[in-house]
Amino acid sequence: MIKIGVLTSGGDAQGMNAAVRAVVRTGLAHGADVFAIHEGYQGMIDGGKRIQRMSWSDVGGILHQGGTIIGSARCMAFRERAGRLQAAYNLVLHGIDRLVVIGGDGSLTGANIMRQEWAGLLAELAEQGRISAENATKYEQLTIAGLVGSIDNDTAGTDMTIGADTALHRITAAIDAITSTAASHQRAFVVEVMGRHCGYLALMSTIAGGADWVLIPESPPDVDDWETTMCDVLRKGREIGRRDSIVVIAEGAIDRQGNHISADYVKQVLEKRLGEDTRVTILGHVQRGGSPSAFDRNMSTMTGAYAVEALLEDVNYGKAFLVGMSGNQITQKPLMECIERTHAVAAAIAARNFETAMDLRGSSFRESFGILRTLVRALPHDPPPGQKPLRLAVMNAGAPAPGMNMAVRTAVRLGVDKGHTMIGINHGFRGLVEGDFHEHGWMSVNGWMNMGGSNLGTNRTVPDGSDFYAIARNFEEHAIDGLLVIGGWSGYLAALELYKRRDVFPAFNIPIVLMPATIDNDLPGCELSVGADTALNSIMEAVDKIKQSAVASRRVFVVEVMGQYCGYLALMSALATGAERVYLPEEGVTLSDLEKDVRALQTGFRKGKRLGLIIRNESANVVYTTQFMAALFQEEGGGLYDVRTAILGHLQQGGDPTPFDRLQASRLAYRCINYLIEQAGSDEPQSAAVGIVGSKVRFTSMDDLPRLMDALHRRPKEQWWLRVRPIALIMSQPGPDATPVSVG
Repeated sequence: MIKIGVLTSGGDAQGMNAAVRAVVRTGLAHGADVFAIHEGYQGMIDGGKRIQRMSWSDVGGILHQGGTIIGSARCMAFRERAGRLQAAYNLVLHGIDRLVVIGGDGSLTGANIMRQEWAGLLAELAEQGRISAENATKYEQLTIAGLVGSIDNDTAGTDMTIGADTALHRITAAIDAITSTAASHQRAFVVEVMGRHCGYLALMSTIAGGADWVLIPESPPDVDDWETTMCDVLRKGREIGRRDSIVVIAEGAIDRQGNHISADYVKQVLEKRLGEDTRVTILGHVQRGGSPSAFDRNMSTMTGAYAVEALLEDVNYGKAFLVGMSGNQITQKPLMECIERTHAVAAAIAARNFETAMDLRGSSFRESFGILRTLVRALPHDPPPGQKPLRLAVMNAGAPAPGMNMAVRTAVRLGVDKGHTMIGINHGFRGLVEGDFHEHGWMSVNGWMNMGGSNLGTNRTVPDGSDFYAIARNFEEHAIDGLLVIGGWSGYLAALELYKRRDVFPAFNIPIVLMPATIDNDLPGCELSVGADTALNSIMEAVDKIKQSAVASRRVFVVEVMGQYCGYLALMSALATGAERVYLPEEGVTLSDLEKDVRALQTGFRKGKRLGLIIRNESANVVYTTQFMAALFQEEGGGLYDVRTAILGHLQQGGDPTPFDRLQASRLAYRCINYLIEQAGSDEPQSAAVGIVGSKVRFTSMDDLPRLMDALHRRPKEQWWLRVRPIALIMSQPGPDATPVSVG
């Protein structure tokens, strides 16, 4: 019997419980025993009741909880060989030779040190007679899978660490709230966020929250008298109409000489030089607490499941590796290689080698910092001498999606900063036909970053017939040199129609770039559309509340979510909420499926089950509707439970965009504007759709786009997220006496 231990160590991070749940259930599904080591390395040293075998039901109901149910502690004794010797004894006593360690770089480094010493530790224990020579041979190697639990997102080897997305939610929500009160009183605020050696939270929350200045350890202000530069920018901002000034500072911020910059010092500078009424808000541990976001729940589940599968592979026996994410792909990399790169960043900062520190953070970090430097300007740069200004149009098309306004704001400001004229087209392609054009300037998009919906207006109109002539005339009248279409499936179809008519209408021979923005996440050439993360969090929050209601009344809920013929929202919300069944249009629904699900519900409730949660995509089946399923489950329940439906509807399209959607909108808009400018200067301008595939931003030619489309079902032919389906099947099995599904 293979035995796996799992522990959480160091500072807690939202999503740790989801990872523990995934480790336990995946291990059990593969026939292994899984032990929870409570209180981190301290529990490993203490042994006894702090190392407990876990059952399927032991990790039920923890997915939505913050913190870590198995506890965490900082253990000084583990730093000494004597402590690691006792820890090794307790592991061998339980037959554990595979570990999943969820923690920061210190916790992961400690695990690897014990792995390197393992043979010597077991030999010493055998010499002392504490373990047998047979067991010393049997457990000769220790294998470690590391998952990074850290809200700072400060570890190399993964794009995101467990807890970082949720922490960013907390910070962005705070900045949104502070902005409204600051504007009411025309105040300045200094907001301190966590990040001793990493400015990720500060940088990204400044972009997402639309703050006016940021101080991070990787790139201190590039002038000695940075206080004057900061105050000049904030003063000019007030002169052009801003009613507030928000400065975000990482707790580890320093100047070019390595001197610490405190929030109180920044407050004093603003009060003295600007005469502004200034307040300091130190967010502290509110960034660590609370229920994890949908991203953190799903990422932790996926990496936790993968970690167990990797531990069981013979090729990894005796190794230490880190399981992380690159875009939406799970990755496995040598643990210490990642830790060494992480430490190299801190060393570069300490040595004041800031360019190296920025390089080590990665290209997307540097790119985001570059975008921010433009967005926080009070006024745009003057146009370069001799540059021909372009007239670039931007519009929304299709259904509204949270993040559209952030995309427009970024596109307008970046275009204006490069000396070009930005034209907003109101009401989608209908406005394009009717000539509803409006020139946008620097301040016309001020405050758009946190607004849901579409300030430009949008609809699902796809032009036909005489519409094309009207559009061509409007392009000519307004001298449009390039077009950015931010939207969903109908927006893509409409833009393709323009592209196909370039030979008929010369005005269409301009660069057109498509940017994916739809909650359905059903567009080709990208893995995640702007708006999908917000919709997923809206569903998750609603279902969390539904579960609280249902568990009190022995009730089954059938929850219908959007997506048209794409099951992304259904599957990923099921994974994030712990739903036991999900119906997808990609799989369909049969009568035998429903019969099986009825029997499962009957069996579960007879054994004391109190809650049933089923998520159904709106187009899973034409005949077996949400109401049909609810009526069937109610009739066959035999009084064991009540059944209710929840059709979430347009609440999935509403609300303020999440930080993830704001940041993705900003990053993609930056690439789109650069693409339009580059192509507008070409003799044969190209048109394309932009998207993030893996961790890279890619442009897919308009000529290639149709072959990626499943036109009948209005979704891509290949959908990466279907690879998550086996994990969802394992996680959704009922407990405590369930037989886990077999895994191929």
